[in-house]
Amino acid sequence: MLSQRIIFVEEAAVHSSPLAAPSKDFARRLMTIGENRLELLMVEVQEERERLLRAILLALGVALFAFLAGMALTTAFVVVFWSVSPVGVLLALTVLYGTVSLFLYRRFSVLQRDWKLLPATLDQLKKDRECFEQCFK
Repeated sequence: MLSQRIIFVEEAAVHSSPLAAPSKDFARRLMTIGENRLELLMVEVQEERERLLRAILLALGVALFAFLAGMALTTAFVVVFWSVSPVGVLLALTVLYGTVSLFLYRRFSVLQRDWKLLPATLDQLKKDRECFEQCFK
């Protein structure tokens, strides 16, 4: 019984109607477009991963050396102005560091808000949708 069904399905596939050819061609094209978009997505994900890793490593390097420079500068200020006013010099450094941290936080917030993930893939998918909408009107 199962072998008869398989033979029937194979015969139906061989003797398909001429109307099935355009739908097969359309399905083949659709699969090719989907495959291309998936490849683009994979390339962009790889690029984003590499860019993110590079950004993290650079940020760690900047943070480390900025910390060392800040410690050296703080020590120099404290040594120079300790005789004038120990509390004043510590308060001035606190205000300075607080101001810089607020500035950096605002820059970070803007960066996060403007971050776009996989822009080329999204643009290509929008173009594909517009093309399909025009084709099927």
